[in-house]
Amino acid sequence: MSRTTSGTTMTTSGTTMTTSGTTMTTSGTTMTTSGTTRTTTAVRGSGEATLADLALPDAVRAAIGRELRDLPDPGADPDRATARCHQVFAQLPLELLRSVLDFGRHHDTPGVALVRNLPVDAETGPTPLDGGPGRGKSGFVSEGVLLGLSGLLGEPLGVLTEKAGRLIHDVVPVAGGERTQTNQSSAVFLNFHSDITYDATGRYDRANPDFLVLNCLRADPSGDAVTYYADARDICGQLPPGALELLRGPYFRLNAPGSYTRSVAGGAEVLSEPVPIISGGGAHPEITVSANGVRALNRDAAAAFERLQETCRAVAHAVRLEPGQALLVNNRKGVHARSPFGARHDGRDRWLQRTYVRRSLWDIRYRVTPQDRRVYF
Repeated sequence: MSRTTSGTTMTTSGTTMTTSGTTMTTSGTTMTTSGTTRTTTAVRGSGEATLADLALPDAVRAAIGRELRDLPDPGADPDRATARCHQVFAQLPLELLRSVLDFGRHHDTPGVALVRNLPVDAETGPTPLDGGPGRGKSGFVSEGVLLGLSGLLGEPLGVLTEKAGRLIHDVVPVAGGERTQTNQSSAVFLNFHSDITYDATGRYDRANPDFLVLNCLRADPSGDAVTYYADARDICGQLPPGALELLRGPYFRLNAPGSYTRSVAGGAEVLSEPVPIISGGGAHPEITVSANGVRALNRDAAAAFERLQETCRAVAHAVRLEPGQALLVNNRKGVHARSPFGARHDGRDRWLQRTYVRRSLWDIRYRVTPQDRRVYF
């Protein structure tokens, strides 16, 4: 692992994290079953489960897949598509449906959930090379899965400076972006971060998504790509009191997302007002970290932020996503990261689709674009 520091701006690159198993590593796992629906929870030092592992029964996967095969392009009428996908996913067994709903609505539920045995498209086509939508898919099953899961958590939305405001984001390695701290990267460790949103108020921790949903269409052929999630409850349980106190103070400025700074500021920093990294109640904290850079306002705060990154690596859950699996990510309860992996840009690279989800769009109505009520500035 190597870290570079310029002044008090903290960045991390070239980090190596090792994991065991081929899909997911957990600690202190307990398992409950309901019929053929499996629910597994992993408990870290916080004492509460911070990771859930959910699986659809085969018959339910097949039934949902049949329903989604005829789904028209969701982009043509997003509200109708989300309503239809909500209807389809109501077929989930009661306990599994409750687990997903509880994930989105309660403060003491896990911050990340792996959902397995989901339906997939008959033909995926080549991985897009430019970060845009794929052009060879046989239908919209993966999009339906993404919107179905998203609708159980809240309302999917688009952000004008992220993937041109599209509701469905295709997350793929893009040539030229290999070493950036963005979803186009592959050759560097994508630091532990939240997905944040630039806001003219100077607070980038207010209008950001409450959740992300990541659906895997194609796994990394090398098996090197790993997604990490560090829950703020586990992080706070491991941080020294002095570092935690500093991280709870307004001693940090977040840089706006790379997609925003590239499109609006020519790549220059666009910093937030001074904010804390960790906020909220002691037992159920919230955390906000920008992937595109965090500027600490003094040396002590910079040291505390460095300790935070080290703690994230120590407590993180690790997942290798495969087709038929989706990851539900609470964007307030924790931060996520991704390992380096090899990209060949040959149509066979790792391919995820992503949504941004808010519990309610009401609180960000001041950001809505006049052209589309699901797309926000």
